[in-house]
Amino acid sequence: MEYLEFELPIKELEEQLQKCAIIGEESDVDVSETCSQIEKKLKDTQKDIYKKLSPWQRVQLSRHPNRPYTLDYIKAICGDTFLELHGDRSFKDDKAMIGGLGKIGDQSFMFIGQQKGYNTKTRQYRNFGMANPEGYRKALRLMKSAEKFGIPVVTLLDTPGAYPGLEAEERGQGEAIARNILEMTRLKVPVITVVIGEGASGGALGIGVGDKVFMLENTWYSVISPESCSSILWRSWEYKEQAAEALKLTASDMKRLKLVDGIVKEPLGGAHRDREKTFSTVSDTIVKAFEELKKLSPEDLVSQRMDKYANMGVYKG
Repeated sequence: MEYLEFELPIKELEEQLQKCAIIGEESDVDVSETCSQIEKKLKDTQKDIYKKLSPWQRVQLSRHPNRPYTLDYIKAICGDTFLELHGDRSFKDDKAMIGGLGKIGDQSFMFIGQQKGYNTKTRQYRNFGMANPEGYRKALRLMKSAEKFGIPVVTLLDTPGAYPGLEAEERGQGEAIARNILEMTRLKVPVITVVIGEGASGGALGIGVGDKVFMLENTWYSVISPESCSSILWRSWEYKEQAAEALKLTASDMKRLKLVDGIVKEPLGGAHRDREKTFSTVSDTIVKAFEELKKLSPEDLVSQRMDKYANMGVYKG
């Protein structure tokens, strides 16, 4: 387990607990009292730290190297029923954007999401979760297929942004994202979106137009990352903490501003601390949202979705 800077007191206590247990095993000394004291202190410290997380600390948690990624969620939720589909039928298959059919119970869903890598080799292979235009075109192709067969769409957002390289711009990055946003508002099937990590800029929005949008507790959703915001405003990355505060990018901020529909609670310490519990909660959230949305006719779905996004940012004085 890797620890972030603000989690170091927890690391220290966990190591003490481990040493205490080893002493108890290797000698005849009764250490149960000491172990339970350390355990109590550990629980109190965890509650204390995670209760008062700053926006920047939540950003750090959303990027935690042990945090589950899109494929982890899909494999845990769908098991062997997941069938990955490839290619945009124009240029190539983008490894940063994955999608395919999977089942939760007896219900089929089209899953689409950005995939990051977990070591140097896979990070390069997945382009750090930054999709090219062909990734967004693949996502749209899969959504259109789902619409054709009446299959609901689930999108999982986890990207530091769309790939900003020259070749991506040459192939129409902005157009691909704009096209997705337009087409997603008109899809005649339920669209459920879950932010599972970083929800940065148009890169996230390109697959983020949902009837129901949820955010995991320690994720963020914003037009720009705190570091980039800091470098634009202050010409330095040093002010990223102030930028994170000012951007109002946390799940609770987004819910308060009515930009997302719900917050999915994470285990104490983040999604990576108890993966199985996180997967189960996300699965339940998707099923519950679908149960609500399936009652609506395609016309009502589109009309409500259009109204939802048209009303964002409307200010009544």
